[in-house]
Amino acid sequence: MKISVVSGILGDYSLDESLKYLHGLGVDEFELGVGGYPGKAHADALVLSKDKKAREQLLETFERNKMGISALSVHGNCVHPDPEVRGRFEADYEAACVLAGQIGVKRIVTFSGCPGSDEGARMPSWVTCAWPTEYQDVLNWQWEKVLIPYWKEAAKFAADNGVEKIALELHPGFCVYNPATCLRLRDAVGGIVGANIDPSHLFWQGMDILEVIRVLGAAGAIHYFHAKDTYLNLHNIRENGVLDTTSLARIPDRAWVFRTLGYGHDEGLWKQIISALKIAGYDDTISIEHEDGLMSPKEGLEKAVALVRNCIIRQGNTNMWWA
Repeated sequence: MKISVVSGILGDYSLDESLKYLHGLGVDEFELGVGGYPGKAHADALVLSKDKKAREQLLETFERNKMGISALSVHGNCVHPDPEVRGRFEADYEAACVLAGQIGVKRIVTFSGCPGSDEGARMPSWVTCAWPTEYQDVLNWQWEKVLIPYWKEAAKFAADNGVEKIALELHPGFCVYNPATCLRLRDAVGGIVGANIDPSHLFWQGMDILEVIRVLGAAGAIHYFHAKDTYLNLHNIRENGVLDTTSLARIPDRAWVFRTLGYGHDEGLWKQIISALKIAGYDDTISIEHEDGLMSPKEGLEKAVALVRNCIIRQGNTNMWWA
């Protein structure tokens, strides 16, 4: 297993400064944001995919700092109902796939996206209930007419450019947000599509992360892992439940908030999660994401790195003499 960090945490620093700092913390890789929601602070796929010299400089910066690229991050909504918005996300995604092939990165991290409710919609519509029955009609239209057809083409484009894994982050607000929806899209599109498991989005939905890993691991569908924690405010949950549209900045008023690792769930659980990943066959990158409103990016990141370094398994046991 290797430790990576999501690049957006260090968006205020240059790529060289970021890599040098992370290498000093004992981090192995960098999840490089190249467009979409992660932004382009360190790299822009639209530019790099057309500039060989810039690509060479990018790779030289990683090599000089003894760091690898765990994935290209281009989270977006490529099925957004607004053609202008959709077009920007699609351009970033396609450029990221081309760039991945050019620099030898085999994994793209993104969202499944969420269409509107029908052909005339202008905004995405995330369905969270089965009744009234109109919501079932919306879901069927979204999946059969938009989501599956788009991802069949998008997956082919990625594969044609050498991408081997499209890691879709299980994220509320988008069509793929839990194991069932991930496996539904994977069954329709193919094995190139899999999950980026981010426990922070699953804790508050009530999922058992160990069960999520078991189910997706059995299907061979774990393509990536984000390490981010969530604190559940049980007082507010008991009052208003977990579906919360309160601003993320209003920490005391929310049902849940993102925290750095160990501040929502203890280290013991994270050790169980790492072990479950190993048992499920995922012996790959653990990528740290930090969105804690109570501590600075560097303080939160350094605490998270320390916890992950204490939890990950770098050397498997090939000599079970007692078995």
